[in-house]
Amino acid sequence: MTYSEAIQYLYDLAPMFQQVGSKGYKTGLDNTLALDAHFHHPHSAYRTIHIAGTNGKGSTAHSLAAVLQRLGLKVGLYTSPHLIDFRERIRVNGEMIPADYVAQFVETERHFFAPLQPSFFEITTALAFKYFADAGVDVAVIEVGLGGRLDCTNIITPCLSIVTNISLDHTALLGDSLEAIAHEKAGIFKSGIPALVGEATEETRKVFREQADTVGCPLTFAEDQTEVLSHQPTADGRVTYDTRHYNRLTADLAGDCQPHNMNTVLHALQLLEAEGLFADHATMQRAAAEALPQVCALTGLMGRWQTLKQSPMVVCDTGHNPGGWEYLGRRLNNLACDKLHIVFGMAADKDISTVLSALPTRAVYYFTQASVRRAMPADELQTLAAGFALSGQAYANVATAYEAALKAAEPTDFIFVGGSSFIVADLLTMWQQNGWPGAELSPQTS
Repeated sequence: MTYSEAIQYLYDLAPMFQQVGSKGYKTGLDNTLALDAHFHHPHSAYRTIHIAGTNGKGSTAHSLAAVLQRLGLKVGLYTSPHLIDFRERIRVNGEMIPADYVAQFVETERHFFAPLQPSFFEITTALAFKYFADAGVDVAVIEVGLGGRLDCTNIITPCLSIVTNISLDHTALLGDSLEAIAHEKAGIFKSGIPALVGEATEETRKVFREQADTVGCPLTFAEDQTEVLSHQPTADGRVTYDTRHYNRLTADLAGDCQPHNMNTVLHALQLLEAEGLFADHATMQRAAAEALPQVCALTGLMGRWQTLKQSPMVVCDTGHNPGGWEYLGRRLNNLACDKLHIVFGMAADKDISTVLSALPTRAVYYFTQASVRRAMPADELQTLAAGFALSGQAYANVATAYEAALKAAEPTDFIFVGGSSFIVADLLTMWQQNGWPGAELSPQTS
């Protein structure tokens, strides 16, 4: 079985939530526990850090993995979704899982999968946990797929549980209130294991405290004593932070939401130090100073305010829900450029109206749709956007929308591509495979 055949088998056997939405989501842990037993509980062979949250968990996971790598540890990193290649989900020290390993795993185990009928994410999680054990990692940073309490990653007993923040997303599955969603995400708290919450509201704080009391774990709210004292952008598109315990740091993740993520990351490092894990404070300081300016290079992170071209400036971002667009909308509204072009599409099951209300009315829009079944048709999005004074044309796919924006833009203009992880995935996939007219840079994050 080739790698391509293995991936196609997984897509056919167990449709991705990424592609089909709630039809690809299974509640309960029965399948996960059966898979875990079948593979002899591989996650028990290494330490883990567990990260849930509505937004920011990917940036937080990659940042922590980068710091741990700079400590000299062998670090597994499990995240989702992927943008270009399925193997992005499973990395060791930034290197994707080998294609041959994936193919061999599927070929060997498909007879076990067939009667079990696991979801795509259940199989992928089992694959990740087994690969990390076989690779001999020291620690794995594990990002929750959806929610927390019933997520199939929640069979691990980590050394630290993190919830980055809570906002309204996946409400059909997780609940239609902040309290309900917080309850699901706080389900990753474990008895005696330190728990960290990056951002909380009055409503969600109560839920987190109750859950911590119920399971018996120490709980830290990162906002209560901020580690980030100030921050300022640098000329090369990075951010410099003055911090309480880590001196001055420079980071390559530069979106407006990143100071909140950085505060969570630095609190996480402090909690790991307090538990006597991995390094003392001076060593952790040095690792953070070395790792945070190169998170993308160390871990392969893409799609976080990622600069693709300089003239005109082209940036993409995977922000896809109201919480993410609270920051993206503000940044786009405040951009200094001659003309703003936005290539935009969303998944149909998102709170589209709330996101549209955050978009700048001064921009020219190129409404489009990603190559997934969950995508809202571009013409329907165009019609809905008109009610928010957003004007532009509809395009059948990301390629034609982006090419139209590039053709219309002057060198001093700004092109933003986003609204959905799937829009960015289509852009980066086609950029990698074919290049784009006038492309000046390989995909990288500034």
